Amino acid sequence: MKASLLSIMIVMSLSANSQQKELRWYKGNLHTHSLWSDGDGYPEMIVDWYRSRGYHFVALSDHNILAQGEKWVKVPKSKVYEDAFQHYLTMFGDDWVEQKTDSAGRTLVKLKTYEAYRNRFEHSDFLMLKAEEITDQFEKKPIHINVTNIQDLIPAQGGNSVLEVMQRNIDAVHSQRIATGVPMFAHINHPNFYYAISANDMIALRGERFFEVYNGHPLVHNEGDSLHPGTEELWDQINIAYRKRGQALMYGLATDDSHHYHLFGRTYSNAGRGWVMVRSGSLTPESLVQAMEAGDFYASTGVVLEDLKTDKNTLVIDVKEQKGVSYRIEFIRCEASGEITREVVKGPRASRKLKESDLFLRAKVVSSQQRTNPVNDVEFETAWIQPIIYRSVQK
Repeated sequence: MKASLLSIMIVMSLSANSQQKELRWYKGNLHTHSLWSDGDGYPEMIVDWYRSRGYHFVALSDHNILAQGEKWVKVPKSKVYEDAFQHYLTMFGDDWVEQKTDSAGRTLVKLKTYEAYRNRFEHSDFLMLKAEEITDQFEKKPIHINVTNIQDLIPAQGGNSVLEVMQRNIDAVHSQRIATGVPMFAHINHPNFYYAISANDMIALRGERFFEVYNGHPLVHNEGDSLHPGTEELWDQINIAYRKRGQALMYGLATDDSHHYHLFGRTYSNAGRGWVMVRSGSLTPESLVQAMEAGDFYASTGVVLEDLKTDKNTLVIDVKEQKGVSYRIEFIRCEASGEITREVVKGPRASRKLKESDLFLRAKVVSSQQRTNPVNDVEFETAWIQPIIYRSVQK
């Protein structure tokens, strides 16, 4: 792996981002599926769903495929999906929707490519990101890695262990980034999906910066169980190990991993369950990637921040309050020994200073408002703030 070249590119990205003058928050989802793979929605309908609900960017990340070339899909013999097709046809019209009938009288629809729907939807306040979910496995364990702002399809790389499969796919992303000069990044999807990826697997990785601390699919076990740690515990274990060997921190994403756009409830993977809020100087792939690699974003399932600062090794959190909703802010501190301590502050505003001896400090905001369309009864609207490390302050 060409780690040194990647490190140089990241440093250049962070430097460029720091020079942006006017920063604003952009809301986006980086893990979404369409009929190009195993989603049940037409790409344009999915994109319209996000755009009409205030998202600024979205990545349709289908499994081992990019939305290019020609693909036809059958409309299932089901009222739900027949109605969905009619809605699609009504919304976009005969001039846009390409359809035909097969010998059995079934309706087939030609899917629009990324370039086609991108050109229809993109404008100054909405961006499409090209993406792929590299879908691999080892001994039937699912190993899925998303690539944001990918340029060319990356086939699943395979390997002789869970770790090797992950590393080979991550290395392939890094190689494409270096070869093209285009900022892109990989992130590890739902490590607790069938509990395929362990903490030790993640700890042993080199060159990975992102994983899903929250995924809205009903089968991914964000909370863990009696035998497996939840994703937050995984996150801290990973970053303790990374800090002790001088490796850059892992950042946590929230995604909805949406597949189902017509059937709703706890057994379906629906849109709108998780997203990221990125503070960036402009709504471009380059600026968003730069900001995220700098850790200038938070993950959310509903909590919105009024402000977030990390000046002079102090983490300052100001929540945008909703009427009738209470908040608690949890500061998660990792001391030099590797011990994790938690301090809970009730209310929408709080700050804590990072000690020089700390390995890192992160935070989590939990509201009293239950998630809309939750996967389980313990899901309350939450925001995860990225960990910070101590930096020398110039006097």
